[in-house]
Amino acid sequence: MIPWIDPHIHMISRTTDDYQRMAYAQCAAVSEPAFWAGFDRGSAAGFHDYFRHLTEFEPKRAAQFHIKHYSWLCINAKEAENVSLSREVIALIPEFLTRPGVLGIGEIGLNKNTANEATIFQEHLDLAAKTDELVLIHTPHLEDKYKGTRMIVDMLKNDPRVKPHRVCIDHVEEHTIRLALDNGFWCGMTLYPTSKCTPARACDMLETFGTDRIMANSAGDWGKSDPLAVPELIQEMKRRGHSEAAIRKVVYDNPLSFWRQANNWKEWPPEPSANGAANAKAAKAGY
Repeated sequence: MIPWIDPHIHMISRTTDDYQRMAYAQCAAVSEPAFWAGFDRGSAAGFHDYFRHLTEFEPKRAAQFHIKHYSWLCINAKEAENVSLSREVIALIPEFLTRPGVLGIGEIGLNKNTANEATIFQEHLDLAAKTDELVLIHTPHLEDKYKGTRMIVDMLKNDPRVKPHRVCIDHVEEHTIRLALDNGFWCGMTLYPTSKCTPARACDMLETFGTDRIMANSAGDWGKSDPLAVPELIQEMKRRGHSEAAIRKVVYDNPLSFWRQANNWKEWPPEPSANGAANAKAAKAGY
């Protein structure tokens, strides 16, 4: 079986049984962006506890199933309308950035493309620029997606400190993927059953745009979603005749290549070769 990574899944909203099923399906690692808890939190103290959960508890739960857990920190765009609270939360983030497994700032972005959301997005970007962190970006849903993605790309391009190769624009679809790729960003295809894309549509995009700087995720959360969505893409790619190397690039190698740029990155343990010996080349490359 091909090992895989889910670079965007909200395990705080998943049961421990999900970890077990993911492990059986050969999941090697996940990264969990900070997001909306299903309701608007009322204080910065609530976010402080949430960041502790992401950086202290969840990695231990994942480790029980030999899955590596990484995280991203921010206040999600759905709560960014409250500018004063958002600024209090942003002020908490530096305390956690050096914790093991923290990859950067995310998932920041836009939800309804409002002025307050744009303000908080830019203040997150300012923190990321000052601390030289990777950035993971949420793009809006459905009819707001193209406009919001265009706004996000414009704000990124207007900040000369932003390094496109250190930014991933997530939830791309057929009408927004080119905006991300043509401007030098990484992008994520989200396999979500109601508001993003299916494995078949994701495979279509890979066949149209290639596999460079593209990864796939489930964005599994409180809503109707599937923590085994990435294996579904693997099966769709197999059905269409894609090589194991091409599949592995999308579901394993690309997320690792992006993550390796993180300030907190630690060497990925080498995989055993066919005869059981450590693969020295892979170890040197950080796999």
